[in-house]
Amino acid sequence: MSVPPLRSEERRRRQLVVTKRRATALLGVVAVVFVVVTVLGGRATWAGYVQATAEASLVGGLADWFAVTALFRRPLGLPIPHTAIVVERKEQFAATLGEFIQESFLSPSAILERVRAADVVTRMADWLAQPDHASRLAAQAADGAVAFADLLKDEEIRDTIEEVVRARVDAIDVAPLAGRGLRYLTQDGRHAPVVDALLAGLDRYLDAHRDELRERMAERAPWWLPGAVEDRVFERLLEGARAAVQDMVGHPDHELRQALEKGVARLVTELETSPEMHDRAEKLKAELLGQPELRTWAGAVWLQAKDELRAQASDPSSQLRERLARAIVGVGTRLRTDPALRARVAEAVEHAVSYVAERFNGEIADLVKGTIARWDGEETSRRLELLLGPDLQYIRINGTVVGAAAGLVLYVFSRAL
Repeated sequence: MSVPPLRSEERRRRQLVVTKRRATALLGVVAVVFVVVTVLGGRATWAGYVQATAEASLVGGLADWFAVTALFRRPLGLPIPHTAIVVERKEQFAATLGEFIQESFLSPSAILERVRAADVVTRMADWLAQPDHASRLAAQAADGAVAFADLLKDEEIRDTIEEVVRARVDAIDVAPLAGRGLRYLTQDGRHAPVVDALLAGLDRYLDAHRDELRERMAERAPWWLPGAVEDRVFERLLEGARAAVQDMVGHPDHELRQALEKGVARLVTELETSPEMHDRAEKLKAELLGQPELRTWAGAVWLQAKDELRAQASDPSSQLRERLARAIVGVGTRLRTDPALRARVAEAVEHAVSYVAERFNGEIADLVKGTIARWDGEETSRRLELLLGPDLQYIRINGTVVGAAAGLVLYVFSRAL
């Protein structure tokens, strides 16, 4: 498995080259000074001081060069034990790094301390209360709902809607429900305007379909009845029916209307109490639920709802997005103004963070360990050198300088003795 690329790899490479050259150049200067003083210094007093200083500086610089190089590769390519540490012990390094991250950064106490210091709930409330932020979040929520709806299978949703409708309707006792509804409509004369409208409509129907009704009567009249008599009888019947209907309109005390009222009252009682009416209603309900149109309707409802959701989500001025945005702003405003609610939300956030930290920090450490363990050793060493190498080269420089100071001090001490 290849190591993921560094964003600043080229810059780090240049920086590493520069610091390496500085450290090596300093070591080279010290070596030249040591050689020159050793060859030309003779027995002069000052030469001893310079030679001791350069010698110790050279030893310190070489030692630190060896130590830094041994981390990433074998110095001079020699198979010296305990060198190329990153390459040879990559798995151990991965395990150590994973444990370090788990114990130092992902412990529940450390994470909770960071969450409390960040005052997440207050910052979240301030962010949500901004209309622009709420609008963006509402758009993302609507798009997420569309994406989720697209993931669902239309056939399964259609079947689910159909099953829910069937179960809900099947659980309804239709006859008593219809009886209670009809009783409510007929109480205190609530149905009187409806009855008047129906009667007026019936009168208009009889007048408008006069010719059609005459033809139907002619089809059923005896063959021997003269046409003139037949027309006369029809006109008398039709006018009588219309007169009776017109007399009933606006007259609740009309005899025929009272008979209608009694019939409705009897129907209400039968719907609420009659086993026979109950069985007939249940049979009718079963026939309705057995119609294939119910399945078609369920599928159409889902497809229409999904199309409407997609249209609302794509329109910045849609009611869905505006209502979501207002709701989000309302949540943010309430969090800002209600200390009790803010405290409850903060407590819930802390519980959630603690739960995740306690149960998944080990998985995160294993992720770090497993990811690094799968990386190529040589490539891992090269990348780590790019990350750490510039700072490590200063160790070489410091070793050279500190070695020089230590050599000078020891030489002075030895001379003093």
